[in-house]
Formats: sequence, C-alpha cells, structure tokens
Amino acid sequence: MEETETFAFQAEINQLLSLIINTFYSNKEIFLRELISNSSDALDKIRYQSLKDSSVLKEQEELFIHIICDKENKKLSIIDTGIGMTKTDLINNLGTIAQSGTKNFMEALSAGADISMIGQFGVGFYSSYLVANRVIVTSKHNDDEQYIWDSSAGGTFTIKKDVVDNNLKRGTKMDLYLKEEHLEYLETHKIKELIKKHSAFINYPISIQVDKTIEEEVEDTEESKEQTEESKEQSEESKQDTEDTEDTEDTDESKEQTEESKQDTDEPIIEDVNDDDDEPKKKMKKITRTEKEWELCNVQKPIWTRNQSDITSEEYTSFYKSISNDWENELALKHFSVEGQIEFKSLLFVPKRAPQDIFTKNKKVNNIKLYVRRVFITDDNSDLCPEWLNFVKGIVDSEDLPLNISREILQQNKILKVMKKNIVKKILELFSELAEDNEKYLQFYEQYSKNIKLGIHEDESNRMKISKLLRFASSKSKDDLISFDTYIENMQENQNNIYYIIGESKEFVEKAPFLEKLVKKNIEVIYMTDPIDEYMMQQLKEYDGKKFVNISKTDLKLEEETTEKYEDFCNSIKMILGDKIEKVIISNRLVSSPCCLVTSEYGWSANMERIMKAQALSNTSMNAYMMSKKTLELNSEHVIVKDLINKFNSDKNDITLKNLVNLMYDTSLLASGFTIEDPKLFSDRMYNMIKLGLSIDETDDDNKDDIDLDKQCDISDDSVETKMEEVD
Repeated sequence: MEETETFAFQAEINQLLSLIINTFYSNKEIFLRELISNSSDALDKIRYQSLKDSSVLKEQEELFIHIICDKENKKLSIIDTGIGMTKTDLINNLGTIAQSGTKNFMEALSAGADISMIGQFGVGFYSSYLVANRVIVTSKHNDDEQYIWDSSAGGTFTIKKDVVDNNLKRGTKMDLYLKEEHLEYLETHKIKELIKKHSAFINYPISIQVDKTIEEEVEDTEESKEQTEESKEQSEESKQDTEDTEDTEDTDESKEQTEESKQDTDEPIIEDVNDDDDEPKKKMKKITRTEKEWELCNVQKPIWTRNQSDITSEEYTSFYKSISNDWENELALKHFSVEGQIEFKSLLFVPKRAPQDIFTKNKKVNNIKLYVRRVFITDDNSDLCPEWLNFVKGIVDSEDLPLNISREILQQNKILKVMKKNIVKKILELFSELAEDNEKYLQFYEQYSKNIKLGIHEDESNRMKISKLLRFASSKSKDDLISFDTYIENMQENQNNIYYIIGESKEFVEKAPFLEKLVKKNIEVIYMTDPIDEYMMQQLKEYDGKKFVNISKTDLKLEEETTEKYEDFCNSIKMILGDKIEKVIISNRLVSSPCCLVTSEYGWSANMERIMKAQALSNTSMNAYMMSKKTLELNSEHVIVKDLINKFNSDKNDITLKNLVNLMYDTSLLASGFTIEDPKLFSDRMYNMIKLGLSIDETDDDNKDDIDLDKQCDISDDSVETKMEEVD
C-alpha cells in the first residue's frame, strides 16, 4: 500500500479557503473559467518547452482539455495534457508556500471587490471550493511519477503516489465532488454555456463528454424465431385436418387445402422474393443505443486573425475577459495588422480600472502575450511594450519570428524592436481616439494619468505625442481638466510661456502667493498636484514652441524689477536672516501677500523638497546639496513692507525690525510650501504675539523667558522699550 502523506495548508491559504467556503457569493460559475485557464497555462508551458526540446512532446501528441460530467458520482472532472506537476509542485503550488496573491486577494475582497477577481491574483485554483466540498488533483510530469493531491479544505491535504490508474501519461486531472446545491454543473448544457461565455477563445480544444444516441438496423432474430415456430404449428394442424377428412372429402380438394395451408404458413416468413435465387430476405428492425463521445465546445478560430467587420462587441469582450481574468468589460480596444517590413496581427485592450499592483516593483513587466503563427511563446517580455504601458493587455501574433526562438534571442531580436515601435504607435493612436470622447477619456485619465506622466519621463522618442494626452486643472478651468493645446488656445496675445505651479493639493496651490500677480493679469496657471509631476517636468521643457515656467521659481519675469530703489533695505534684510536665504529682492509676482520664498530655476522646489524628505531611503547629503538657497521676495506695495521700510529709514538697528523680519521669514516658509526650520522657536514667537493681542502682563519669569528668546534670535537685550519687542 502506497504511503499517504498529510500536509497543512499555509495559514493565508487556509484563511482564503475558509472565506470561500463559508461566505455566500452569487457568481460561483467563475470556478470553471479559472480551472480551464489554469489548464490552458499548463498546455502553453509544455508547448513552449517543446520548442526548445522536441522530446517533451511525442509526435502527433494532442494538446487538449477534456471535461466529464459524472452524475452518478456527483463528480466534475477537468483533464488536460499540459506540463503536469511533480510531487513538489503539488505541495508548493496547491498549499504550503504562501503565494503573494493570496493575501492581496483577501484584502481586495474585504475592500468590497468581486470574487471574479480571483484569477488576477494567481489563486484561481481555490475557486473550485466555491462549488465542491472535495477536490482531487491527479498529475503526471515528465520528470516524476504520477501523484494524487486530495483535500476537503479542512486545513490539510494529502499526497500519495498513484499506483492504480496511470492513464494520464502526462498532464493533470481535477475531480470536483460537487456540493448538493451545485449539481447543476453536472449538466452538459450548463457547462457548454459557461465555456461559451468565459472560455470560447482558449487556444486549445475544449471538449465535453456527451451521450450520443445512435439508430441502426439489425436482424430481427427474435421475431424470425417466433414466426418459424408458428409456421411449424400451422403445418402440423393442416396435416391433421387433412387426415381427418380423407374419407369424406375429395382427394383433389384435400390437396388444394393442403396447398392453401402451406401458402398461409409461408407468408409471415417471406417478405420478398429475390428474382435471382428465390431465397427470402431476413427480417430487419431498428434499434437505438447510447455511446460516449467528445464534443468540441470552443469552435471559433483565434479572434485576432478574423476580419474586424465579422466580430461583434460581445465577442471582443468575451475574448478580453478570457485573457485578462477581468470581471468588467474593457474600456477601449485596438485591433490592427501591420504589413510591409514585418508582418504581425494584434488585438490590444485597455481595462476600465488600473490594477492595484500597477507600480509594484518586480511585477510582470507587461500583459501582452506573444504568439508566433498562432503558437504561444511568452507573456513576460519587456522588449514588446515599454513599462509605462504595462496596463495594456492583449495579443501580438508574429509571422516573422522563428517558432523555436528562446527568451534570450528575443531580447536581441531586431524584429521585436520594430514590433515594439509599431505597438506603441498604435496604442498612442488608441489613446488619441479615446480623447475624442471627453467623458470616456477622463475615466481613462483618472486611472492611468501616472502612467502617461511616467511615459513622458521615460519615453523620449514619443514625449511630444504623450504630452498631448496630459490633462490638468488650472486657475481658470477650476474643476475641469484641460490639455496643453487648450491652454495655448486661451493664452493672451503676447504670452510666450506656459505657467504652472506644483504643490501637494489643489487647495494649496490655488491659495499660494505666487499666483497673485498672474491672476490679476488674467494669465492662466496650470495646477499640478501629483508627486510624479515634479519628475515629469524635469523632462518636459517646452510644448509647441512655448516654454514651461514654474511660477514658484526665480525665473518668473512679469514686470521690470525695481530692486535698485530698495537695494539698501534688501541688503539689510539679508544681513538679518544671514545664511537662511541667498538674496532679497522686490517681487513682481505678489499683490496681497507681503512676501514669499522662491527657489532657483535648477534647484528643488518646495514641493520637491517635501517629497524627497519623505523618502525612507533618501540620501541626506544629496538632499542638502539639492536644496537650493531660497530667495525672499518682498511686496513693496504691501502695508507691512512699507512700514518696515519706514522703520529701516528711521533706524537701521531697530530691534523691532529684526524681530518682525524673522517672524515674516518663518511665516513665508509656511505660505510658500516649505517646512519650518525651528518649529519651537516659531511657536514661541506666535504665543508672544497672542499675549500681546490679549494685553497680558508678563511676570518677571516670563520677561526673563522673553529675553532668553531674544538671545536665541541673536537680538540685543540692551533695552526693551516698545511693546513690539515683547513679541520676541
């Protein structure tokens, strides 16, 4: 007797099984889609392996998926001739090693996701327990014996060598023992309906075992025997009658009666007379019998090879769902063929929603499956589509690549580079077509704006085309999103720059002091509030001949500067603040604010500085280098600045002036998006301002604290003559 080994499910998988079994889901039919998809993947793997090593597939060996509905045993079986699993594979793949998708899927479910998403997380096998209370997996790999995996999902599973039935040769058979409430899945018409709905475009034949009634003619041996016996009885009776009437009836009459009797006896046996040999034909009858046979369920040829005009939107959607495991319809699609230098056909889809792991490091680069003359090669090839388009799903079928191409050769292949260029071109065309429907495009942009911006950062050759796809809110558009083209259409007559501001939120940037003069002049400013915008704008210097200008930096030129008139005053402010700033100038961008802080054209903006400080693994020394010196801009028309100028003209060494300058600097840090360098010192200054506003008398100890605070600010404590000095 072969030894049976028992294993415990890994904790997360056990939780998932418990969730699937004990929770009600209405869409349980997706289990068949998931299991057929797994079988298709297994067939893909053995097909790909055979391209490198022909010995793994025997000559004329058929690759197929078979389904058997066994009503007597309440069992649904799914059989494939794919790569199969070794004993180790069965243990690792079906139970003991935590799969990254298991936890992610459970988190998605708890967040309200649909059970249909299970395939997207690589845990589709466990959907079998939606309808079955016991699952047996029998599998044979070329490198191992045939093994049986068995579990009723009670926290454990068993593995044993299959010594009874080794008919698989290679592949996997799944036996699902269905729950009483799900016996409908043993009806062949139901299974065929689900295959048509979810798996019609699987690239391997899916056949279901059906009962076929056959009608045929056979010799009616029973009836012939009965008729022969009846004929004998009639002959005996006729003979007896003849003997009884021999004395009273004429011999000729008796003879005639005998002949008549003989004729009556012969009639039931002879159906027709053969003209040649006068022998009677055998009596035939029709009978019916039932035989088992395989009926093909997915009869359609690969959809990407068909004429577009012959394909319905329902067929496109069905195919999309079969390759993506998505429970929603696609947002847009592009079906095209390329001829000339190279030849290939392609069918690409944009999902309605971006996957949760779209920017996860080390995830699969793209979701485009590469075929060569209808033979699947790979779906993990970074040279087929750039990383920023990793959300696009679909098929590319080449006529030029060799069938036995390896992954290493793929990376060097020039044909693939040309294919990639054409694929990106067609995808950009698809996005442009989407943009014609504003409502649909905004739905797309909400999901994939970060990908578009990443494309500008990474794809230099298509940067200008991609930038046409960008959309932003602005100082004039409010909540509506506009393109750069729309911005240029709305520009003022003599305006040569595209003005923008980057910040952590729309609420912050629209109240920033940098906008004041631009808004007053009715110049539109684009709001950028995504962290990736900082990186994107490092690459995007101009658009359609118009230069981009960040209004929070020093290169903003709106009017002639008037710094010379206030040169002494600005120098004095610089001396008070010391190394905190690079210089002080009179601003041409402020209207209602007294001051603001701006950075140099090539240094980090306030927003970029905030982003880099938040990086867990950031380089502190590099941060210090990139944080450029700030420039303090003063609004010479503001009442506060005017009063400061008057105080400066009266007494350059006025302590009040020094106190106010420090307070204004800290406040402008906040208003301009920077962080306060010394929050404790700033808060003490503000508390003293509150005391002044409330006319609170200071105690001796409090006065001592104030004097200590003045010392911290490098302010002389020779005298405290005015109330303003008490602020600091």
